[in-house]
Amino acid sequence: MRNSVNVVWDKNMKFIAEVGGHNIILDAGSSFGGNNEGPSPKSLMMVALAGCTGMDVISILKKMKVDVSSFNVKVEGEMKEEHPKKFERMKIIYEVKGTDIEYEKVKKAVDLSVEKYCGVNANYRDSMEMEYEIVIL
Repeated sequence: MRNSVNVVWDKNMKFIAEVGGHNIILDAGSSFGGNNEGPSPKSLMMVALAGCTGMDVISILKKMKVDVSSFNVKVEGEMKEEHPKKFERMKIIYEVKGTDIEYEKVKKAVDLSVEKYCGVNANYRDSMEMEYEIVIL
C-alpha cells in the first residue's frame, strides 16, 4: 500500500501539507524564522502517534462493549539537545472515563495497539524508547 502527501512552501518557514484532500499548515516559531501559524513537523509526529493508537484503542474497546464516555491520548516527547534534534523518548498517556471501566480491558486494548496494530508506534519504537500509562478517570 502506497501513501503520499504533498508539502508546498508558502513563505518564510510556512508550508502547506496536502493530505488526502485536507490542508495542514506547518510553521516554525519566530526564533526559527517562522510566524507560528501552525504546528511544527516534530509536533505532528506526536499527533500521528496519538491518533494512530487512539483510533486502535477506542475501536478495540467498542468491540469489547466497554462503555467509554471520554477518552484522551496525551503524548510527551523528549528530544536530544544536539543535532539532529531527534526524539529519544515518547510517553503515551491514555485517559479513559466511563461506566464500570475495567483496567484489564483497557490494558488489553492498549497492548494490542502498541504490540500489533499501530504502525506509527511500530516505526517509533525501533528508533526511541517508548513508555505507556493508563489512567482510569
